[in-house]
Order: sequence, then C-alpha cells, then structure tokens
Amino acid sequence: MTDGARTRDIRDHNAMLYLLSYSHHGWCAGKCRGRRWPGSARIGGKWTGRDVIGKVPAMLGVKSFGIIGAVLGVALVSAGCSSGSSAKAAPDAVTTTIAPGATTGPNAPSTSSTPLRPVPAASPGCGKAPAVTAGESKVDMTSGGAARWYFRHVPSSYQTTVPMPVVVDLHGYQEGATIHEVMSGLGPFGETHHFITVTPQGSGNPVARWDTALDSPDTKFIGDLLDEVEATLCVDPHRVFVAGLSNGAFMTSSMACKYADRFAAAAPVAGVISNVKNCKPARAVPLITFHGTADGFVAYDGGLGKAALNLPSPDGKGKLGDNPAILKQRKGLSIPQQVAGWAKRNGCGTPATETKVANDVTRFTYPCPNHADVVFYRVTGGGHTWPGSAFSKVIAGTVGYTTFSINADELMWKFFTQHPLP
Repeated sequence: MTDGARTRDIRDHNAMLYLLSYSHHGWCAGKCRGRRWPGSARIGGKWTGRDVIGKVPAMLGVKSFGIIGAVLGVALVSAGCSSGSSAKAAPDAVTTTIAPGATTGPNAPSTSSTPLRPVPAASPGCGKAPAVTAGESKVDMTSGGAARWYFRHVPSSYQTTVPMPVVVDLHGYQEGATIHEVMSGLGPFGETHHFITVTPQGSGNPVARWDTALDSPDTKFIGDLLDEVEATLCVDPHRVFVAGLSNGAFMTSSMACKYADRFAAAAPVAGVISNVKNCKPARAVPLITFHGTADGFVAYDGGLGKAALNLPSPDGKGKLGDNPAILKQRKGLSIPQQVAGWAKRNGCGTPATETKVANDVTRFTYPCPNHADVVFYRVTGGGHTWPGSAFSKVIAGTVGYTTFSINADELMWKFFTQHPLP
C-alpha cells in the first residue's frame, strides 16, 4: 500500500542532498544545499532532486569508506557465482569472436520445457485500481510475512485505463534504492519516455544487498512486487523489464532466469552473470549489458576486483577482504565469457559481430534466433559505472571513468522497446 499521502520529498533537491549527507558520513558537509543534482528534471513544478550541482567533486568526500560501499553496488562473488548522450555513428562492423574459448556454432537454448503462461494484454489494475499521483512515492508492502518497500515513479502521462510499460531497477551492494535512483536516473528518463519505474530495496541489513539465489526471500519479493504493481497500476504485462547495477545486475541476471515468463528483457550494468545456479528459464530472455575494462570492483577479467575487498561485510563488521571464503572465490568467468554463456543459453550462434561505436566503446552483437538478442557494450577504461550517468561521473575518484559516448538509459530503453514478451 502507498505510504499514506506522503509523496516522496526526495524529489526536492535539498531533501535529496540532506539524505546523502546524513546517510554517508558527511557528503557535501552541508555545502550542497541549494544546488541541484545531476540529471534532474522539473516535474509538476518541483525539481526531481537530480539537477546540476556545480563543482561537486570538491564538495564530496569520495574517499571515505562509507561512499565506497554506498555507490559502487558491487556484489558478493560468492552470491553471484553460486547461484546523457547517445551513441555516435558506428563505422563498418568487423566480425570477430567475443572471447577466446567461446563456443562456436549454433546452440540449442537451455530453457525449461514448461509451457509459458498466457500473457494478458493488460494487468488486473487497468480500469480498476484507484488513480495515483504522478511522480515519486515510497510504497510499503509485505512479502513472505516481512515488511518490504520500494520507490515508484509514475510518469505524468499515466492513465488508469491505458497499459504502460514498467522497468524494475535494482540497486547495488550497500547502495540502496535511494542512491541508486540518482545513479541510474531511470525515474526522470521514464517520465519523458512514458514508462513506470520501480526501485525496490534489498533485504540486507545493515548493508543493503540482494540475495541472488533463485529460492531466496528477495527473489520471492520481486515476484510479489510484480503482482502488486500489476494490481495497483495499469501495466502492460508484455512490456515489463528489469535492470540493475552490480549486485543489482547479478540480481537482474537471476530474475531474468526465475521470472523469464514475466520479464521481457534484461539490462544488467557492471555485473552480468550467466552461470546462475539451477537456472532453467522458461524462455530465452533478450539481454543488453554494459561493462568497463577497468572495473575495480567486478573485474572485467572475472571475479571480485581488488577495490571491492575494502567494502563492508554483509553484517557490517569488518571488510569483505577479511573473509577467507571471499578471497578464495575472487576469480570467476570473465565478463565476455559470462555474456557468451548467456548467448549460448539463448541458442545464439558465434562469432559475435564487433562494432566500434566510439573511441572508448565497442558493441558485440550475437546472432540469435527467435528475437532472443544478446548485445554487450564494452567500455575501454571504464570503471564500475553507469554509462551516461552524471552522478557516476561525479564520484570518479571512487568508481572510475564513466563514458558519455553512450547512454545506458537510452540504449537499454531502445532495446526494451524492441523486445516485448511474445
């Protein structure tokens, strides 16, 4: 149920900056009040809390331990493995293999034999759910007997009888929903591109995170969340998508497996995984993903990066690097191998087509049957970042280089619009 009539004041830039400074050990130290955060938009006479902040790097305490955990959204390798501006014109494509050792030739999709459930043209909430106020609200709900919550951004173009697309946007490790909304900017982007954005909070406490196992309470929460959103809003069930950053990207990968009959396509950023334990999706899920070659947290070459070892442990005591089990599991499949694994599961062939999109960005596109496309954007020198995010750029001292040659929001939304559920 909606949190009373209390529309989330985080849309106001002063409230947003107060939350940031309060939650993360003195960001801005009160110096940011009265300025506006990168990526904001003026909606309904109010700022969303994401407009230009000015000379932010000098104000932010980006070297503090708290901000490292708060904004990177890196996932625990043990959990993952066990379970803007638009792109520039591309030159002629060159065909090549995406990674050494990638399987060649056509592959049979590794999917479940269970028939897909029928997908209605409109959700139960269409024409029945009460009208909602456009903008952002915090919504409380219950899942598995536990209190859960999420942020909901409803664009001003929403109508109670016209089914609208939904993007579920998943935060990273310790990042939390509040910070991640600023990082991805999908809420304001959805305002102008006419889709609902839902940003849920993971179950971790004191460190916000997602348990990516397919039978976890977090996985059940996402399923219950979809039920609630479809019951309380007028949603197009053919156009429900999932995206996320790092631990949220790993969770995105898991949710595309668990709820392949509900999520039409997936967009993990800085953390795609294909080797989800016990994964047998109901259908081949189209994928668009982004990763930087200089990611210090989820390493491009595989596993947990060195920078991630300074993140707090899930219980808030000590660091990840203090855990011998984490250290033993630092290495895993490289990002190109993870993408190749997803393509194989989708029945795609090889090699992938390599296209130079910009000086620092290369796109790899697999030949896939039945519209189950797999597209990977490699950012040369890119850090643990969200391409095109102004907030990501502000904290470069912690997360590394953010490219603006492409914009992840624009590219994933274009991909989503091309890949509805059949």
